[in-house]
Amino acid sequence: MQTQSSTQPQRSHEHIKGWGADLDPKNRPAYPMERMPPRLKGVHWDQPEQQPVRMEILHSTERPGITPIFGATVPPSGLSGKIRELAFKSSENDIRHWLLLLLADRVNVVEGIGQDLMSGHIPNIFAEMGGKSELKHNPAGLARKVAVASAVIGVGYYLMTRKSRR
Repeated sequence: MQTQSSTQPQRSHEHIKGWGADLDPKNRPAYPMERMPPRLKGVHWDQPEQQPVRMEILHSTERPGITPIFGATVPPSGLSGKIRELAFKSSENDIRHWLLLLLADRVNVVEGIGQDLMSGHIPNIFAEMGGKSELKHNPAGLARKVAVASAVIGVGYYLMTRKSRR
């Protein structure tokens, strides 16, 4: 491994447009809001009061308990909730944890569509998935997605009806 000797001049990045723009405090966007000492000095608590737990809260195995303040807008439910519970049994540094959470999100989308249909609301999936903007800004990509989806649906339909034709 080569090291830079003290006799070699340091490389300058001044030729890069905008380099070092935030060195001067007057050019830093957050500078007027920065405070020294920080605003939270002298608060009346060392740790915020524990938020009441009224539903199941999934938390990392790396933490001994839940944090004092947490978001609880949508409690885990259904198959996606069970997948999330399974995901939180493994550590955050395990790829299975994150893949299960991604799977749970996808399952939750399907569950939501099912709930919409059961309540009599027919979802506009094209609009909800950004179809208008895809058509406007990426028509070739949309055509490719439609072709792939049609092929998958066609193959699925063929495989399902093939048995009844025999």
